[in-house]
Amino acid sequence: QVQLVESGGGLVQAGGSLRLSCVASGSILGINGMDWYRQAPGKQRELVARSTSRGTTNYADSVKGRFTISKDNAKNTVYLQMISLKPEDTAVYYCNADIRTLDGRLRSYWGQGTQVTVSS
Repeated sequence: QVQLVESGGGLVQAGGSLRLSCVASGSILGINGMDWYRQAPGKQRELVARSTSRGTTNYADSVKGRFTISKDNAKNTVYLQMISLKPEDTAVYYCNADIRTLDGRLRSYWGQGTQVTVSS
Protein backbone atom coordinates (compact mmCIF):
# COMPACT_ATOMS: atom_id res chain seq x y z
CA GLN A 1 0.00 0.00 0.00
CA VAL A 2 1.38 3.39 -1.04
CA GLN A 3 -0.03 6.82 -0.34
CA LEU A 4 0.85 10.24 -1.71
CA VAL A 5 -0.32 13.16 0.39
CA GLU A 6 -0.10 16.74 -0.87
CA SER A 7 -0.22 19.86 1.26
CA GLY A 8 0.49 23.56 1.00
CA GLY A 9 -2.29 24.75 -1.26
CA GLY A 10 -4.43 27.76 -0.50
CA LEU A 11 -5.63 31.17 -1.57
CA VAL A 12 -3.04 33.75 -2.58
CA GLN A 13 -3.06 37.07 -4.39
CA ALA A 14 -1.50 37.44 -7.80
CA GLY A 15 2.23 37.88 -7.46
CA GLY A 16 2.32 35.82 -4.31
CA SER A 17 4.05 32.53 -3.52
CA LEU A 18 3.16 29.07 -2.30
CA ARG A 19 5.12 25.92 -1.60
CA LEU A 20 3.47 22.58 -2.19
CA SER A 21 4.69 19.36 -0.61
CA CYS A 22 3.96 15.74 -1.45
CA VAL A 23 5.02 12.90 0.82
CA ALA A 24 5.04 9.29 -0.33
CA SER A 25 4.61 6.60 2.30
CA GLY A 26 3.97 2.88 2.53
CA SER A 27 5.66 -0.21 1.15
CA ILE A 28 8.21 1.67 -0.93
CA LEU A 29 11.32 0.03 -2.33
CA GLY A 30 12.27 2.97 -4.55
CA ILE A 31 10.91 5.97 -6.38
CA ASN A 32 11.76 6.51 -10.06
CA GLY A 33 10.42 10.00 -10.50
CA MET A 34 8.03 12.48 -8.96
CA ASP A 35 5.95 15.00 -10.87
CA TRP A 36 3.43 17.76 -10.31
CA TYR A 37 0.33 18.06 -12.48
CA ARG A 38 -2.57 20.48 -12.32
CA GLN A 39 -6.13 20.55 -13.52
CA ALA A 40 -8.16 23.71 -13.86
CA PRO A 41 -11.97 23.61 -14.11
CA GLY A 42 -13.07 22.48 -17.56
CA LYS A 43 -9.52 21.69 -18.65
CA GLN A 44 -7.43 18.57 -18.99
CA ARG A 45 -4.84 17.65 -16.40
CA GLU A 46 -1.45 18.94 -17.49
CA LEU A 47 2.12 18.26 -16.45
CA VAL A 48 3.60 21.21 -14.58
CA ALA A 49 7.00 19.97 -13.46
CA ARG A 50 8.96 16.74 -13.50
CA SER A 51 11.85 15.50 -11.40
CA THR A 52 13.42 12.32 -12.73
CA SER A 53 15.30 9.64 -10.84
CA ARG A 54 18.49 11.04 -12.36
CA GLY A 55 17.80 14.43 -10.83
CA THR A 56 16.90 16.23 -14.03
CA THR A 57 13.95 18.57 -14.09
CA ASN A 58 11.50 19.70 -16.74
CA TYR A 59 8.83 22.37 -16.69
CA ALA A 60 5.80 23.40 -18.67
CA ASP A 61 6.54 26.55 -20.66
CA SER A 62 3.84 28.40 -18.75
CA VAL A 63 5.66 28.02 -15.42
CA LYS A 64 9.33 28.19 -16.43
CA GLY A 65 11.21 30.70 -14.32
CA ARG A 66 8.42 30.84 -11.72
CA PHE A 67 8.09 27.27 -10.42
CA THR A 68 10.84 25.07 -9.02
CA ILE A 69 10.54 21.35 -8.32
CA SER A 70 12.83 19.73 -5.81
CA LYS A 71 13.06 16.42 -3.96
CA ASP A 72 14.21 15.15 -0.61
CA ASN A 73 14.93 11.51 -1.40
CA ALA A 74 15.53 10.63 2.23
CA LYS A 75 12.03 11.80 3.09
CA ASN A 76 10.32 10.54 -0.10
CA THR A 77 9.08 14.07 -0.55
CA VAL A 78 8.77 16.34 -3.56
CA TYR A 79 8.18 20.07 -3.37
CA LEU A 80 6.89 22.67 -5.79
CA GLN A 81 7.95 26.21 -5.02
CA MET A 82 5.72 28.64 -6.86
CA ILE A 83 6.45 32.36 -7.13
CA SER A 84 4.93 35.21 -9.12
CA LEU A 85 1.64 33.35 -9.16
CA LYS A 86 -0.96 34.33 -11.73
CA PRO A 87 -4.75 33.82 -11.75
CA GLU A 88 -4.26 31.30 -14.57
CA ASP A 89 -2.27 29.12 -12.16
CA THR A 90 -5.51 28.43 -10.30
CA ALA A 91 -6.09 24.68 -10.32
CA VAL A 92 -6.03 21.53 -8.29
CA TYR A 93 -2.41 20.41 -8.09
CA TYR A 94 -1.66 16.69 -8.03
CA CYS A 95 1.47 14.79 -7.17
CA ASN A 96 2.37 11.74 -9.26
CA ALA A 97 5.14 9.25 -8.63
CA ASP A 98 6.42 6.07 -10.23
CA ILE A 99 7.09 3.83 -7.26
CA ARG A 100 8.51 0.36 -6.96
CA THR A 101 6.95 -1.43 -4.03
CA LEU A 102 8.35 -4.19 -1.86
CA ASP A 103 6.78 -6.83 -4.11
CA GLY A 104 8.98 -5.55 -6.94
CA ARG A 105 6.21 -4.03 -9.03
CA LEU A 106 6.50 -0.55 -10.53
CA ARG A 107 3.29 1.47 -10.53
CA SER A 108 2.18 5.05 -10.95
CA TYR A 109 0.49 6.63 -7.95
CA TRP A 110 -1.51 9.85 -7.55
CA GLY A 111 -2.20 12.04 -4.58
CA GLN A 112 -5.62 13.41 -3.75
CA GLY A 113 -4.79 16.93 -4.92
CA THR A 114 -4.47 20.30 -3.26
CA GLN A 115 -6.33 23.41 -4.38
CA VAL A 116 -4.38 26.50 -5.40
CA THR A 117 -6.42 29.64 -5.99
CA VAL A 118 -4.80 32.86 -7.19
CA SER A 119 -6.92 35.98 -6.97
CA SER A 120 -6.39 38.97 -9.24
